[in-house]
Amino acid sequence: MQTKLRTCAASALLAIASIGAAQAASMSVSSTSFADGQHIPLALVGAEAACGSGQALSPQVGWSNLPDGTRSVAVVLFDPDGSKGLGVVHWVAYNIDPARGQIRQGEAPGSIQGVSVGNNSNGAPAYRGPCPPAGDNPHHYVMTVIASDLAPGALPAGLGRDELLARLKGHALGGQSIVGTYGH
Repeated sequence: MQTKLRTCAASALLAIASIGAAQAASMSVSSTSFADGQHIPLALVGAEAACGSGQALSPQVGWSNLPDGTRSVAVVLFDPDGSKGLGVVHWVAYNIDPARGQIRQGEAPGSIQGVSVGNNSNGAPAYRGPCPPAGDNPHHYVMTVIASDLAPGALPAGLGRDELLARLKGHALGGQSIVGTYGH
């Protein structure tokens, strides 16, 4: 009876330990530019006066503990509140070698070897800083990192958000998001 009890206790401890290990290894996304759920600083905001006269620097985004089999990552910054609820795409970057671990604040993704920049809602392959209408409720800016089994460079240049997501279907291994807010 005691042997059976010890075996059950040992099994329970192993199960708890494996749950803790699985949780510790969960994909993680962070930014030194803004904390999850917090206000986006002016440095990242659109440079136009109507946006708040920011510097339009792209945010830092980092990733760790990617799922096994990850060969590339993609980053999408999307404002679901923009365009009267239809959403605005601010940034699409993909074909990123996961070993980079991050894109630094202000780093122009188009100039990074091996990183493709897709089209934002304006149709430009560039980062577009937050720019909600003045006096509107603060908008939510969802920055998502998607881990993929596709090799860096496997996707063609110039994909917009919807095209990228369609191409990642069946290849996405995991994703995590952080959300910043901005209004003026």
